[in-house]
Amino acid sequence: MNFELNEEQQQIKYSVREFAESEIRPHVMEWDESQHFPEELRPKLAELGLLGVVFPEEYGGAGMGYVEYATIIEEISRVDGSVGLSVAAHNSLCSNHIYSFGTEAQKQKYLVPLASGESFGAWGLTESQAGSDASGTRTYAVPSNGGWKVNGSKNFITHAIACNTLVAMAVTDKEKGNRGISAFIFDKSMEGFRSDKKENKLGMRASETASVVFEDCYVPYENRLGNEGEGFLQAMQVLDGGRISIAALSVGIAQGAYEAALKYAKERQQFGKPIAEFQAIQFKLADMATQIEAARLLTQQAASLKDAGRKTTRESAMAKLFASEVAVRVAEESVQIHGGYGYTKDYPAEKYWRDSKLCTIGEGTSEIQRMVIAKQLLKA
Repeated sequence: MNFELNEEQQQIKYSVREFAESEIRPHVMEWDESQHFPEELRPKLAELGLLGVVFPEEYGGAGMGYVEYATIIEEISRVDGSVGLSVAAHNSLCSNHIYSFGTEAQKQKYLVPLASGESFGAWGLTESQAGSDASGTRTYAVPSNGGWKVNGSKNFITHAIACNTLVAMAVTDKEKGNRGISAFIFDKSMEGFRSDKKENKLGMRASETASVVFEDCYVPYENRLGNEGEGFLQAMQVLDGGRISIAALSVGIAQGAYEAALKYAKERQQFGKPIAEFQAIQFKLADMATQIEAARLLTQQAASLKDAGRKTTRESAMAKLFASEVAVRVAEESVQIHGGYGYTKDYPAEKYWRDSKLCTIGEGTSEIQRMVIAKQLLKA
């Protein structure tokens, strides 16, 4: 059992770290305070293959695996969780849904530009009345002129404004419950498709989150993904992979918060010596480092199983649950170690703390992860 990245994976890790340090870190607080979505990063992310990490080269992707993908998300999020979240949502949700369930024609038309970075992707499952209970979806699609006419809305959508392509779920047969939900590919140019309210968020402020609205939006028949009624099951499978990326995002945020605390503890003097020499601070740092390593191992395990073609429902949920809660604890301890300065924007601790909380909410809350894990355990 090998817990080390191989030479090629290490090279990917350090190249992404160098990119994040040079291209992202100088702008982190500027983007956060202005809620600026850094569209200008897209060509640079595309050049590195970061917008098509896990997709074959024949579809414009980088042809890497989930271990590399988790490593990439961690390294970006170590510097800025907002950019890490955007890269994760683009790869794991929209693009991966099309890759996993799309026809060859759909892949050529939509996945190729997504994976190559020519277009940006969004994914819509959540609604105002359908959050953790995705089966409460009210957006509906009815047959019309050989296609579908869609009405409804989706909330909390990453890239709702910037996207060119959106995959979203809609009810096609309300009598069948979960089995009556289908998935569709929407093009931003479609009449009746519009972006709506942009959220003013606590954290991850440079990652754009907004609503989308469908008003008699006509979707061609060929834009349905898979068979009618398969959308909910598809979404659950997509989330298995997506949760690995959120676990990696959490590990990255925790790592960044820990490194900031370690640096500060070595520099901050109290009672004539650095606070890192006090046992109370040492114990905090030891616990933080241990929890991060455990979260990283859980995440890499889920990624390795995914690469092996194994089902990862339990492992993905475990990694996401543990890593996200570790991110919150570590980020909070980072603020505590910084003391009063941790509560100011002059130091990075407060941003890591704000960013960390989304990890316990997005792509299934911690409570939902526990339900998923328990269900898998009871099936065994």
